[in-house]
Amino acid sequence: MLFKKFAVAAAIATTLAFVGCSKKEEAPATDATAAASEAVEAATEATEAASEATDAAADATVAADAAASEATEAAASDVAATEAAPVEASAAQ
Repeated sequence: MLFKKFAVAAAIATTLAFVGCSKKEEAPATDATAAASEAVEAATEATEAASEATDAAADATVAADAAASEATEAAASDVAATEAAPVEASAAQ
């Protein structure tokens, strides 16, 4: 009995699906072509934006490397000055 109810419900759903599909109108080919052109244009713009972001990231990496190098040099000169201070104090006595 339950199986018959499911079979009837499936048959009704299938019938409605076929009726619904047959009533749909096909979109004109020009609309599809225009949509495809817009999609290609949007993809091109996204690619260009990604390229610009990659270039900006590369520039930021170069700047960060330069800053790290300068920080290392500054730390090295601080260490050298700290090590030289006791020697100068000993020489002054």
